[in-house]
Amino acid sequence: MLLTELHLHLEGTVDRDTVRLLDPSLPQEVVDAVWGFTSFDGFLNCFKFVAQRLRGPADYALITRRMMEALHKQGVGYAEVTLAAGVILWRQFDFNAVWRAIRAAQADASRDFPVEIWWNLDAIRQFGPDHVMEVAQLASKYVGDGAVSFGVGGDELRGPALEFRDAYKYARDAGLRLTAHAGETGGPDSVLGALEIGAERIGHGIASILDPDLVRRLAAEQIPLEVCITSNVKTGAIASLGAHPVRRLFDAGVPITLNTDDPGMFECDLSGEYRLARDVFGFSEAELDIVRANAARFRFKQ
Repeated sequence: MLLTELHLHLEGTVDRDTVRLLDPSLPQEVVDAVWGFTSFDGFLNCFKFVAQRLRGPADYALITRRMMEALHKQGVGYAEVTLAAGVILWRQFDFNAVWRAIRAAQADASRDFPVEIWWNLDAIRQFGPDHVMEVAQLASKYVGDGAVSFGVGGDELRGPALEFRDAYKYARDAGLRLTAHAGETGGPDSVLGALEIGAERIGHGIASILDPDLVRRLAAEQIPLEVCITSNVKTGAIASLGAHPVRRLFDAGVPITLNTDDPGMFECDLSGEYRLARDVFGFSEAELDIVRANAARFRFKQ
């Protein structure tokens, strides 16, 4: 059975080897220090470090090809991949040139690594409502050309979801599906805010466990969480692996999916996330089948 991944960042697929392909002048000890993060701020610095070494369309094409090869080797048949459109604008690149390079690389790589890829274009929430609206308007131009959804990433503590109500309405009216990072480093209120502006899936959402009413709502309304176990431990969003609420969320009836988030930076893969669920949290094979089915059920392209 081919796997489905719903929460995966293109830039986050860049690993230590790939970043040195992008910038051969980097000493290994510098790369290792950046990859040694133990906090969310450290992770954001790693992500920024990678983004700054993407010099234009050719580099985005390179990492797209390498991502598809890695997904194929893992047995992933379908993935919705987040492209940090807000970062591309921040770098003042020609977005359309980057997009055309990514799409050409996707088409070329699919001959050897047949993975169905659809794209989520996201904004940097801490840059504020005007930036988020700019990305929503940009994303709307690529509906029908590989873009399936719109969302926000970045630091949720510095960009409350309710500030982006207008941008989410614009994206929805343009035909984009909606997701949002929430409840990763923020609390249950962050998840509630994301739901209020129309998010159909929640990226992470682990803080929901702190609010029993919210958990009951997620279960009753079958609102899926894009859970990323290794990510949450590596960023310090969860104090320890054993403290992760994935088991409790599943047992409460919340539809969870398993994902890698930024596998190059967290040095994980999707099969490993399923092994963690089995070996650490006691998921049976029948329960893992439910999780796999959730990913297929809640993907934005059927």
